[in-house]
Amino acid sequence: MLPQRINLIAYSTLAVIICYIDRVNISVAIIPMQEQFGWSDSQVGFIFSSFYLGYMLTMALGGYLSDKFGGKRVLGWGVVLWSIFTILTPLAAHNGFFALFFIRILMGIGEGVTFPAWHSLYARWIPFNERTRAIAFTNSGVSIGTIIGYIGTQMIILAMGWEWAFYIFGIVGLVWFIFWNRNVTSYPNEHKRISAEELAYIQENAPSSEPAKKIPLRQLLVNKPFLAIVAATFANNWSLFVFLSFLPKFIDNELGIELESSTFVILIIIPSIISVIALNAGGYLADSLIKGGLRVVKVRKILNSIGFFGSAICLFMIPFFESITMIMVLICITNLFTGAAAGGFGVNHADLGPKYTGSLVGISGSLAMIAAILSPIAAGFILELTNSWNLIFFICSSVLVFGGTYYLIFSSADKQFE
Repeated sequence: MLPQRINLIAYSTLAVIICYIDRVNISVAIIPMQEQFGWSDSQVGFIFSSFYLGYMLTMALGGYLSDKFGGKRVLGWGVVLWSIFTILTPLAAHNGFFALFFIRILMGIGEGVTFPAWHSLYARWIPFNERTRAIAFTNSGVSIGTIIGYIGTQMIILAMGWEWAFYIFGIVGLVWFIFWNRNVTSYPNEHKRISAEELAYIQENAPSSEPAKKIPLRQLLVNKPFLAIVAATFANNWSLFVFLSFLPKFIDNELGIELESSTFVILIIIPSIISVIALNAGGYLADSLIKGGLRVVKVRKILNSIGFFGSAICLFMIPFFESITMIMVLICITNLFTGAAAGGFGVNHADLGPKYTGSLVGISGSLAMIAAILSPIAAGFILELTNSWNLIFFICSSVLVFGGTYYLIFSSADKQFE
């Protein structure tokens, strides 16, 4: 019988996979939708960004509620909410641009609780020496969900029409909720099937075992190590959400690979597969370095710097190549570097305040979500005004250098919030 914390990781990773399927399916569906409804590139940018406006609204709230009342209910009902609005997306699109804009905000409100909720659960369930690789594994659900969302949506569009991509994937989330509700608890001591040995091990080694009190918000917003996480998350989000939103359009419009072709599938899949491998390797590397005696703060700074500065160099180089092969190689290498950062800013929250982990993830994510709102809008306008991707890549590279430098200078692994 698998340890119950492994079951929690499996169900949480499935939630992240479903989260990203429902988030990115519109990135492929937008190609026929834009043709059908006649939207401009700037309107497409606003459609992508509207999701993150809703997402930003509930990240901090989701973290607070998860730390105070338990992450099980928060994540479970978040999945139900966004799944319903995923199913309603085609109805909204057929009722016009503003109806779709509004329904994407509502979808974002549901998805916004996802990462704070499972981070809060992991702070109470996952022993410290397993934490980085558990978080890296769950974060690899981003890439797995992206692969399934991109390729599954393409297949559904060709077989049934773009509307069915939203119907089918929305139903998947509702099915997941049934199993989640039956098999997961917010705290290890609430689980009826956990063994006495596993419970004792978790309670002795997990970062936190109690609900959080009121988050020290004023102290939080002037704390330099916390702001370093915010800066790194902002920089990561800027590049991540440009690519999640526009990669299918980049391959279709800029590289000239049509949606219907098998080459489109290959070019979509390969970078995401590299990302899954790199994220898990980065998580194991971080845990191994810490176990080997390297100070936690050094591990965080070294791996984060490799990830951010390496990615920045690759993105900066892309506009100087015309070969599809070279461009895709650089995108894949970018994802390799990003995997190294799995042991950096993304797992730093529990170092600073274990029992506030959900809140720290939520608040930092909400502040950094400004990047996810602005970057697709900026990319849409740049494409409309210049018909070129070069400036988009240069901006992504510059933002990564800023975020990596700020994190390198100000980050810490010392506990900041008791």
